Amino acid sequence: MVGAPTPASTEAREALRDAMVRLAEGDSTALEQIYSATRVKLYGICFRILGDTKEAEDALQDVYVNLWQRADRYDPDRASPISWLATFARNRAIDRLRTGKVRGGAVPVEEAVPLPDAAPLADQLMIDGERAARVHTCLEALEEPARTNIRSAFFDGSTYAELAEDADVPLGTMKSWIRRGMMKLRTCLETGE
Repeated sequence: MVGAPTPASTEAREALRDAMVRLAEGDSTALEQIYSATRVKLYGICFRILGDTKEAEDALQDVYVNLWQRADRYDPDRASPISWLATFARNRAIDRLRTGKVRGGAVPVEEAVPLPDAAPLADQLMIDGERAARVHTCLEALEEPARTNIRSAFFDGSTYAELAEDADVPLGTMKSWIRRGMMKLRTCLETGE
């Protein structure tokens, strides 16, 4: 492995961000991509708040209709697309509770309020960005094969067994490489060296 591939979650986030921007520019095909990528998560949020399958489906429909009309309000520099959409879905579901559009079976609006806002605060984004940069700097300081295998295991989701097979080494050797690399990574993160 020459370089670590981009993690699938990063690729998915970038594809969703791109689709949101395209939708704001009037590309109707982007809505289908957004729907496919987010419908399960957003339905779960609506169902958790409303407590009823039909109500959650209605709220989810409201989310996508409103998204189509208001996609230009999404700012990719302020929030990840899924955080913005999750907040949007939460607000749509709570609006249904408040306006009384809900049939029986829904939870009271007071129970929906404690759901955490998925959008991180600006200072938390900055701290997270600094931490991520520090992790990557410390990873770069590691020697091979630890660096590549740690990236594959923790960013790409490869198992130790898969990594051992790919490197043609015993499983115990792979575990040792990663464990020693993680100890060096920890020292680097704690001491800044």
